[in-house]
Amino acid sequence: MNKTIWKKIQKEYAIIKILEISIMAFLMLMSISGAVPFAYITNAGSNTVSVIDTATNEVTATINLKTPHFPLEIAVIHSGTEVYLTNPIDNIVSVINTLTNSVIANVPVGAHPRGIAVTPDGKKVYIANSGDKTVYVIDANTKKVTATVNVGIWPRGVSVNPAGTKVYVVNSGSNNVSVIDTGTNKIIATINVGQKPTGVVVTPDGTKVYVTNL
Repeated sequence: MNKTIWKKIQKEYAIIKILEISIMAFLMLMSISGAVPFAYITNAGSNTVSVIDTATNEVTATINLKTPHFPLEIAVIHSGTEVYLTNPIDNIVSVINTLTNSVIANVPVGAHPRGIAVTPDGKKVYIANSGDKTVYVIDANTKKVTATVNVGIWPRGVSVNPAGTKVYVVNSGSNNVSVIDTGTNKIIATINVGQKPTGVVVTPDGTKVYVTNL
């Protein structure tokens, strides 16, 4: 691994880790509401995932990952049966079965995967690979990469609109947002935003997209 690139990742992570942990926990609670009463939290420092019972607010399980995993960002399928998380050290996406709380697959992706999002129908998973300016698309059924989309520099956050027709990817190094058509997996627009955009979210009605600029 390029040490300079990894040091940059660690520095950025140190700056926003508290915010990311809060956001991930909140997103997990919202994503699996009505599906399974648990929240899944990535613990990058200990290579684990904590499972919290949202009824009691207690940790009910800890999932140990193999080193050199560095679990970072996380997404859940709408049905609540699977959780996907990015590991930027070894360039994989791990898949957890929520019934057994065990890793059922490790999918190789691009360099330094960061942001991740699942389409509302649970069929596709989009991963931003910050190290090689790409977004990978994983088939949630086969756990295989089915498409690669070239985006901007240092892609970070990923969000899917409620209709499942568009994916928004913030490019921290090029200060813009790539909009991907999920039907064709092609970029249909590039939107200039502020300096070092890192996070993105689409409103529930799909009419607005909010981007944080670090």
